[in-house]
Parts: sequence; C-alpha cells; structure tokens
Amino acid sequence: MAQLWGGRFTKETDKLVYNFNASISFDQKFYRQDIRGSIAHVTMLASSGILTDEERDQIIAGLKGILNDVENGSLQITSEYEDIHSFVEANLIDRIGDVGKKLHTGRSRNDQVALDMKLYVRDEIIELKELIYKLLTTLHRLMNEHIDTYMPGFTHLQKAQPITLAHHFGAYMEMFKRDYDRMNDIYDRMNYCPLGSGALAGTTYPLDRELTASLLDFYGPTLNSMDSVADRDYCIELLSAMSTIMMHLSRFSEEIIIWNSNEYQFVELDDSYSTGSSIMPQKKNPDIAELVRGKTGRVYGALTSLLTTMKGIPLAYNKDMQEDKELTFDAIDTVKGCLALFTGMIATMTVNKPRMEASAKNGFTNATDAADYLVNHGVPFRDAHGIVGQLVLKCIEENISLDQLSLDEYKAICPVFEDDIYTAISMEECVQKRNTIGAPGHAAMQKVIDANDKFLEWAEQDLTKHTKE
Repeated sequence: MAQLWGGRFTKETDKLVYNFNASISFDQKFYRQDIRGSIAHVTMLASSGILTDEERDQIIAGLKGILNDVENGSLQITSEYEDIHSFVEANLIDRIGDVGKKLHTGRSRNDQVALDMKLYVRDEIIELKELIYKLLTTLHRLMNEHIDTYMPGFTHLQKAQPITLAHHFGAYMEMFKRDYDRMNDIYDRMNYCPLGSGALAGTTYPLDRELTASLLDFYGPTLNSMDSVADRDYCIELLSAMSTIMMHLSRFSEEIIIWNSNEYQFVELDDSYSTGSSIMPQKKNPDIAELVRGKTGRVYGALTSLLTTMKGIPLAYNKDMQEDKELTFDAIDTVKGCLALFTGMIATMTVNKPRMEASAKNGFTNATDAADYLVNHGVPFRDAHGIVGQLVLKCIEENISLDQLSLDEYKAICPVFEDDIYTAISMEECVQKRNTIGAPGHAAMQKVIDANDKFLEWAEQDLTKHTKE
C-alpha cells in the first residue's frame, strides 16, 4: 500500500480501513492537473532557492515522463496507491531516486488536492461553456429559420395567445445565455491559487505564491490559508449552476416530449435520436428527452449531498471533504452528456409548421385580439371580454374557430364587428402587431436576434481566451 505517511504508526492500516479511506478510484481523474501543479510547484521552489535548477529539471523531466506514460497506456494507475498524489510521487521516486522525495517540500496534500480540484473544475467549466455555446448557436439558427412560424403560446398548458416558434425558442435562448454567464461568474470567483497554504497554516519556506499562481494561470494566490484548504464553495456553485442548466434542459425536454406526441405532432424527432418498443412496432419514443429530464434529479442530488456534507465541518480540512469529488465528477459528466445530446436532438428534429399554425387557430389564441378589436372601436374592455367569450362558446358548440364564423354571426352578438375583424384575428396580424421589445412580432424578434448575434460573437471571443492546457 503506497502512502505518503506512516512514520509514527506501528501497525499496518487495516485493509478495510485502507480501502474505505483511499480515493485513487476516483481522484485519478485529475492526474493531469496533479502533475501540472507539481511542475509549477517545483519551478517556484527552484526560483525561490529552495531547490537547485538541476533538481528542478530532474523532477520536471520525471513528472513529464509519468504523464506521457499514463497518456500512452504504458503506466497504469492502480489501487496499490492511496490517491493520485501518492501514485505520482511514488513513481517519481522510483524513476529519479531521492531527488523525487523533494517534490513535496513546502506543501501538504491539503493544499495540493485543493489545487488539483480547482484546476480540474476550471478546465471543466471551459468545456461546459463550449457545450452551452454550441446549444446557443443551434437555438440561434432555429430562431432565424422560424421567425414567422406561428404556433400557440401556453399558460397553464392551455393555449393562450399566438406566438412564433422563434419567440418560444428565444425564451430558452435567454435561459442558456444566463447559464453561460453563470459559468464565467464561477470561473472568476474561484480562480485564485490555494497552493502554498500548506495543511492550514502556510509554511516556513519562503514560497513565492504569486509566481505559482501565475504559472498556473490564476489571477493570484488565495488570501487565507485555512479557507484555502477548507473551501469547496466553487464546487457547490458549479453544482448549483449545473442544476439550473438541467432544470432548463428538463423544461425544454418536457415540451419536446409533448410536441412530439401523436396528439400534438408539432415536431418529429430524427430517427437517430429516437428509440422503439420491444413489443409495439409502431412506437417511436423520445428517449433522449426523457433521459435528460430524468437525469436532472441526479444533478440536484449531487448539489444537495455536497451541501449536506459541508454544513457541519469545522475549519480547516476534514476527510469528509473527499466526498466532493465523486459528486462533482458525476454531475459534470452528466451535464456535459445531456447538453451534447440535447443539442443534437433539436438540431435534427423536423418542425410541422402547418400543424402548429392550425393549433393556434383552433385554440382561440386570437380571442384577446378580437376583444382588442372591439376596444379599438369604443367598446369598454370588460364588455368586449364578455362578448368574445360568447363568440368562443358558440365556436366550441359548433366545433369551429373564430375566423370561421360569418360576419352575420359576429354582428348577431355585437353589431360593432365589420369585415376587418378577419384581418384583426389572423395569425399573422395577431403576432406581427406585437412589436414591443421582447414580443413575438417580426420586427421585435429581429432586434433580439441581432442582439443574440452580438452575444454569440462575444462568447466566441471569450472561449478563445481560455485555451485548455
């Protein structure tokens, strides 16, 4: 059992205790970050005169060799080691001898794991941003394509007023833009280097923490060594932001599932993003959307678990905090997979424009516009509301839409109506006259699409700033 401690112990660790305590099965995930942090650390040690340049070069060469061998598969990370730190250090000593024992000078596993976790999470935030960006560009394309595709808007899952598919997609565009911004907020808040904090109280070695931070592309060093090793706020913030992403994806998935149903037929999912039934040959199931909706609870669970783990921990580091990794790793992998699959699903689905428009007409989504017509002809709104309610009731009884009523039928209920009522309640007129910013009218939507163009241009430039190591 390869461990970085043991001098004051007189007995071997019980095998069950060792297995329970070990983290190698999951913290091996950040072997790249551990080696990158160690290279920065020894570079700083040499710059500060704590190691010689020759010792630095030997250690760095050994670390790069380990990285290369892990990458090409010639060196396996096994359960022989307690954690990724002991794996790297033990293999380094095997390769370069006693000089490798100087790697850990001036640091603790507490600040080392805090660094590794920050580097890993920071890298994953960049990947999450890239996936959100791809989803945003897909939504942006669909908004451009469907700026004049009419459909019913809903409240209480009841048809309410006519909108466009671009307007509906635009609501999710705003949600995912906020998700992108939240990733940047987390990145900026967490981007301070904990290495050099030691176990909790710093170190007596003359470390240059500013140099270490610079070598690892942090904004600077953390300012309290106890907080540095005890902080997992950034994991909680990321889990919270990812839970919000999943909530948005789940809401969208629910609508795709409804729209894809036989009753709605607003969209048809591509065969490559659907599955069938083992017994019913006619079935084409929206399993990707359903799985995204289902996996939302998994990410919520990770957030709740980590909040619960952290709530009673005194300063500084405690072993409970080892629970952060599996929760965060699993949630990140889940969200990344859901973003990628969901983007592919909506990019390939077919939109049934005639069905959407017919649904808007048959659902009396233009009833408010009929009432507004009367108001514009001098009828008080409350009276207009009652008049149109009577018209809707008549349509329901006859199983027709408002635009199928004759003018005589309109006038029988209210003589104010004239031929221009049919223009006033057409889907095109109902939508296009709504042109305040944020509304579904063509002119208003074009302004939003232009604004989204600028956001995506900014996001593309933003992503180029963070080239993953």
